[in-house]
Amino acid sequence: MKTIYRKLTAIFVLLFSVTHLAIAQTAPVYNVKKYGAKGDGKALDTKAIDKAINEAAAAGGGTVYFPAGDYLSVTIHLKSNVALYIDQGATIIAATPGEGVQYDLPEKSENDVYQDYGHSHFHNSLIVGENLHDISIMGPGRIWGKGLIKDDKKDVNNGAGNKTISLKLCRNVIFKDFTIAHGGWFCFLLTAVDNTTIDNIKMDTNRDGIDLISSKNVHISNCSVNSPGDDGIVLKCDYALNYPRALENVTITNCGVSGYKEGTLLDGTYVKDGKSPTGRIKMGTESNGGFKNITISNCTFDYCRGLCLETVDGAALEDITISNITMRDITNAPIFVRLGARQRGPEGFPYSQLHRVIISNLIAYNVTAKQAAIISGIPDHDIEDLTLSNIRIYFKGGGTKEQAANEVPALIKSYPEPDQFGTTPAYGFFIRNVKDLKMSDVEVSYQKEDLRPAFVLDNVDGADFEHVRAQKTDGASIFMLNKVKNFKIFNSDQLPNTKLAEADKKML
Repeated sequence: MKTIYRKLTAIFVLLFSVTHLAIAQTAPVYNVKKYGAKGDGKALDTKAIDKAINEAAAAGGGTVYFPAGDYLSVTIHLKSNVALYIDQGATIIAATPGEGVQYDLPEKSENDVYQDYGHSHFHNSLIVGENLHDISIMGPGRIWGKGLIKDDKKDVNNGAGNKTISLKLCRNVIFKDFTIAHGGWFCFLLTAVDNTTIDNIKMDTNRDGIDLISSKNVHISNCSVNSPGDDGIVLKCDYALNYPRALENVTITNCGVSGYKEGTLLDGTYVKDGKSPTGRIKMGTESNGGFKNITISNCTFDYCRGLCLETVDGAALEDITISNITMRDITNAPIFVRLGARQRGPEGFPYSQLHRVIISNLIAYNVTAKQAAIISGIPDHDIEDLTLSNIRIYFKGGGTKEQAANEVPALIKSYPEPDQFGTTPAYGFFIRNVKDLKMSDVEVSYQKEDLRPAFVLDNVDGADFEHVRAQKTDGASIFMLNKVKNFKIFNSDQLPNTKLAEADKKML
């Protein structure tokens, strides 16, 4: 009976596979060359591409196919139930604006007051879609944003395109397997785009890689983003819809971000040009609607800035886990957790909140000497319920006694960038305006002698440290406690188990 059952199962699988293949082979495919596309990199192929998309949409859906060739284009208009498939050897090239070559003009925005110009307009892009469903862009080919601009000056944007792919108010979206080179201001600007998968995309670009904004149920995986001039993968919740909408239920996994010289990720040379690249994973800056239920795991940072979690415009940033992160050659704070009050939003918008965040299993090597990891709320608005565990950071070191006395200004309304903090008075962690902090199995060290404390705590209520190690120079302290309540350290070899109800200007 078992043998018969196995044979019947094998026959069923074979029949299913053949049937599935037959269906796939008869599925409608709309080859852009049959609609007049030249694919020679000289003739403008936009009309042919849009014609193929429109015919596929009119038929109820299908795949618009780009065979090998160079397809010069301005704004391409996606439609619901349509896929673009860019085959190996095929490149969609963003045309340079000029006489007779013009992208769609920036549409009248819901508002352009509470977020940058580029976040407020969507139509001036190479590939655009609004209020669509069930769309995809796939294939091993390439998109080259050759003619896209990266400026945010309104007077240069008429007729120019500044985004590779821009979607607004869409759902059920797939991006998979292609490459973007020189993507303009954004490779992806995705605002209120729900149920989305972004997988196996390579980006080597002059500004942002992925800007995911006010979207729900999004999964980003297996992507490589090289963006020396701006952020690699950035999550936001702005006011571009003219109402606050949360970013929630998002996963980012198995991705790498970097700040090599533009183009050197794709050509395999990985040039580090000595500048201060960006290239990081970040939440913020725009932060009106909320960040909820987000996990980031198994990601690498190389020659770029550190991990950023920022909420400064009224959003609650909550229920976040970040784990299994490796970093090398980090040019500012390796961890930056920031609650501020920039309040870029309508009058009376609430203050931000930041709580229930876990960061674990993070290792960073060759981190700037200038800045410690920074965790900072603002007076009367603390970061709450933050847990860090299994953290190992190797700093360059070299800090002085004078730097240990640095006073960091309040920075309540400032732009939330680590550089605003200047040289921190701690070499390991600078922690301010925080409530209920838990740190375990955390170790910091330096390559060059550093006379600053490893940890500076300022206005902290409730801080538990366990299994903490810090490299220490003679004459320097491990902890500096200013206006600290309910401090505990235990099971740490360098210091005895200690409980302090209150401490001010106390060194340990």
